[in-house]
Amino acid sequence: MVLNRSLLCDANVHGNVPCFVAQNTPNSDWEKKVTDYFKEKLKENNATNWVPSLNDVPVHYLKPNSLVKFRCMVQDMFDPEFYMGVYETVDPNTNARVLHFGKYRDVAECGPQQEIDMNSSQTVTLERQTFYCVPVPGESAWVKEAYISASQARVSPSTSYTPSRHKRSYEEDEDMEQHPSKQKEQHMGSGGDSHGCGEPKRLETEASAGHHLISPNCSPPLDLNFPLPGEKGPACLVKVYESWDTFKVNDVLEVYGILSVDPVLSIVNNEERDSSTLDPMECMDTAEEQRVHSPPSSLVPRIHVILAHKLQHLNPLLPACLNEEESKTFVSNFMSELSPVRAELLGFLTHALLGDSLAAEYLILHLISTVYARRDVLPLGKFTVNLSGCPRNSIFTEHIYRIIQQLVPASYRLQMTIENMNHSRFIPRKDYTANRLVSGILQLASNTSLVIDETQLEQGQLDTKGVHNVKALGNLITWQKVDYDFSYHQMEFPCNINVLITSEGRSLLPSDCQVQLQPQIIPPNMEEYMSSLLTAVLPSVLNKFRIYLSLLRLLDYSISDEVTKAVEEDFVEMRKNDPESITADDLHRTLLVARFLSLSAGQTTLSRERWLRAKQLEALRKARLQQQKALLDLCHSKINPLSQSCLCDVSNLDHGAANLSKRRYSSAAAAVSWRRS
Repeated sequence: MVLNRSLLCDANVHGNVPCFVAQNTPNSDWEKKVTDYFKEKLKENNATNWVPSLNDVPVHYLKPNSLVKFRCMVQDMFDPEFYMGVYETVDPNTNARVLHFGKYRDVAECGPQQEIDMNSSQTVTLERQTFYCVPVPGESAWVKEAYISASQARVSPSTSYTPSRHKRSYEEDEDMEQHPSKQKEQHMGSGGDSHGCGEPKRLETEASAGHHLISPNCSPPLDLNFPLPGEKGPACLVKVYESWDTFKVNDVLEVYGILSVDPVLSIVNNEERDSSTLDPMECMDTAEEQRVHSPPSSLVPRIHVILAHKLQHLNPLLPACLNEEESKTFVSNFMSELSPVRAELLGFLTHALLGDSLAAEYLILHLISTVYARRDVLPLGKFTVNLSGCPRNSIFTEHIYRIIQQLVPASYRLQMTIENMNHSRFIPRKDYTANRLVSGILQLASNTSLVIDETQLEQGQLDTKGVHNVKALGNLITWQKVDYDFSYHQMEFPCNINVLITSEGRSLLPSDCQVQLQPQIIPPNMEEYMSSLLTAVLPSVLNKFRIYLSLLRLLDYSISDEVTKAVEEDFVEMRKNDPESITADDLHRTLLVARFLSLSAGQTTLSRERWLRAKQLEALRKARLQQQKALLDLCHSKINPLSQSCLCDVSNLDHGAANLSKRRYSSAAAAVSWRRS
């Protein structure tokens, strides 16, 4: 098979994929040859861009049994399933036998006037793993657009699909093996005719008629189990044939495989559910489990994986793998112009944060932070920032999130209201009835930016679920883990989530670093001011910001022995000068700031200069907090305890503005109430 511009030209357009992967001659090497063939061809002339993606193209535009790709997160892993890797068909009239391979298929195929010989000595049962995969939660619109613009796949609506051969699901075949009497009934019609070409057409018609049904038998709509509310895109059952133990829940994958959307699957699944309600002993699976694990293929297509790999990052503007020679050239060229990019980004974020350059510095450090290692239970590299002093105005925090959304590949804004805390599902839980992992908001891909908006916090009572959700957020921030609920026990799932907390006062959640916002400007129209920032930035400059933030997360970093010794001596000296306020936590935080400062300048080792700059930033940050504390103490001393109507309003203090009002004290009271809960 020769490629013309891409795999699609031969494999997809001419429909040769099934022929290529289903040789009728026993050969132990053919499976490896398939994988090697596609692996090599996908390296040629940007061939990956010619493979249609389920992220971009509607399923009904794609031909069944064609080569497709899917960028996804593993939301759940189902139990391994067995399938007929090799099976034999026989023609009752001529007794002619044909050997078939069942890999990369959901249904067993046989020609007209043929039957599957369930007692054949040639039958081989094999095992495969099924992943339930969803689009990357919170994936930014610019990421989707970049992938779509890079795609060169040419597709058109597939208005019909006529199977060329009779197909039967593997589950049905296994049922025939256990109940041989059914096999005869299945292949004998009322007039004794065996199934020919007419039967698949009838099945196709039935499937087409039920294509728009959300779920069979008028059951509740099928929940596609997306972690975040309002998410769109296809969910897929991804069937992996080898090395599935290298993947785990929440991994982000790019898979290449054979698309299976056979209408017969829906027909068989309906019949299985109907039969199981009549005779529960025939199937150990509950009706709900069958509904979840075997959804209509038009709603949840199947992909039989030929190649799959974990994505090193989610940014389409970066090379997929940075270790290749071409990628190293890209990185080297970009690093040569890093300084002006950083300066432009700092200026952009300074304007977004109302003229506060110190807060902008810390926001850059936060956005390039990542958990690079774990020492026992302690995650190293996490840098949760609490941006306090935000105006109690959802427009400001909302626009800060929109700006972050334009810079990072995946993000989510969590509005921390009593309603959301008490009613939203944060923690994934195991549903034993459906035998699946029910997703929660905190089931996110690595390096997702989670912006927690605390400015909307009001007085109220947290119920038990709300308390558990607050605790889950605290564990996520402190330990970078989420304890999934398996009813009888909890299971720890480590994560790598960048958390930014926006609040009026100090957040009730833990953080690694609190930065008090000190605006230099107060726009008369916040909406207009914040909206104009993004429109003023050129797309090319915005892309440089995106590459900058993603690339620096992937760089290695080290501290030489000489600098380590100098830092230790410096810390000892700091402790001597101020033993009460300088702690080990201060050393850890300053080292983190120094790490990210170095990386932000493109330096992979710590220098004396960067260490001193980190100390300077920390001193400025702490001075602000002391200043704010003194301001609050002053306001508290002036408030008449007998009059709750007294307001303290201090504006434009030194380099910033503090906006205190009665609502701030309501927020503080709510925070105290939450802590007591």
